Amino acid sequence: MDQARNYLCMECQTPVPTGHKFCGRCGQVVPQEVLNAKTAYFSDVQDPSKARLIVVRGDGMEGLSFHLKADSHTLGRTGQIAFPEDRFISPNHATFAYRDTTLVVRDEGSLNGVYVRIRGTVAIAPGDTFLAGDQLFRLDAAPVEPNPVDPDGTVFYASPKQPMTFRITQLLEGGAPGVQVGARGNVLQIGRFDSDLNFPNDAYLSSAHCKVEEAGGGYLLTDLNSRNGTYLRIASERELAHGDYLFFGRKLLRVEMNAS
Repeated sequence: MDQARNYLCMECQTPVPTGHKFCGRCGQVVPQEVLNAKTAYFSDVQDPSKARLIVVRGDGMEGLSFHLKADSHTLGRTGQIAFPEDRFISPNHATFAYRDTTLVVRDEGSLNGVYVRIRGTVAIAPGDTFLAGDQLFRLDAAPVEPNPVDPDGTVFYASPKQPMTFRITQLLEGGAPGVQVGARGNVLQIGRFDSDLNFPNDAYLSSAHCKVEEAGGGYLLTDLNSRNGTYLRIASERELAHGDYLFFGRKLLRVEMNAS
């Protein structure tokens, strides 16, 4: 057993204690590779060309890592990346796949979708949904105004109308609409305080979190350097980069690419 813990001198077969540079019997020099040898940690070998997914927020699963070693992986309540307890994740929710060296995520027709954290400003369209804090929102075009005049010429009496460029609708659990706010100008800001749409009890929202604006007939969603980010639902498939964050149901995951 003593010999198993020591290096055997190639010249005289005498055990040389670990760390000694010379054989104590014949003076033979211990090879440099033996002196520098270190015990390697036994684990799954990380392919440097593959990516990992790290659970950042996940009901006690924080820090859990998934190595994307195969050509494709299924995420859902079942599959290679499984979150069976998350009722907001579909059984077959999304697929991660490689296209050459590029990692993509594809929504497999899930009920609640795949949300990717935006960087700066992105274009959006009416019907698109996005996450800010714990709130889910939908962008709606300005509604068509009904005819306010009765056939006999009487005008319907109500609060004074304000011009509306677009509308943001909060979506509640189950899909019912919550708060609806119309943009009186070209910009509508969302946050905890001092915004056009405020949620003071949402701890994941920054004071000024994000904004939606109409520009040139289109719409833009901008994250205002919020701490927790703004997430846009992808239409079908999206390429991923190192450091991207994604929401699936109640799970927040971070993408880590290993290749330089």
